[in-house]
Amino acid sequence: MVLWIVVGIAAIVFFWLIATYNRLIRLSVRADEAWRNIDTLLHQRADLIPNLVETVKGYASHEREIFERVAEARSASLQARSPREQGEADNFLSETLKSLFAVVENYPELKANENFMALQRSLEELEEKIARSRRYYNAVVRDLNTSVRSFPTNVVAGLFRIREREFYELPSEAMREPPKVSFSG
Repeated sequence: MVLWIVVGIAAIVFFWLIATYNRLIRLSVRADEAWRNIDTLLHQRADLIPNLVETVKGYASHEREIFERVAEARSASLQARSPREQGEADNFLSETLKSLFAVVENYPELKANENFMALQRSLEELEEKIARSRRYYNAVVRDLNTSVRSFPTNVVAGLFRIREREFYELPSEAMREPPKVSFSG
């Protein structure tokens, strides 16, 4: 009888370990997927920026410094690897885009250009998708990190070397929202 109790307890512990491990792996895979979604959107934004810059260049060719800063920020965004690096690169890119849009304000004919308007709408849509993806990623990371820290799940996480993830945070308080892209006078 005692043997059956011990076997029963061992079976319960074994199945709990499997269930806990699988839950941690699901959370880890969701975090990977969420990060890849953010990365994809950031690449789409980076691909859109040269078209936007070229459209603005046609009207504001003497604003070379702004265009160079946007190109530099775009490059930094594409090279970022961790959530922290990406947050810093996003901050830099958003600031340079704000400068670019300030230049646009001086060119009413550009604001009415159909190509520019289409690019502007695409950028706004991408910024909204990026913001939603950041929130989703951080929610998944929160769930994973909570599980990795919580007892007794932390024992399983430690056994299988499942670690906490870094949140995707923008470094400056001013950058908590996507850049405003408004061209109305």
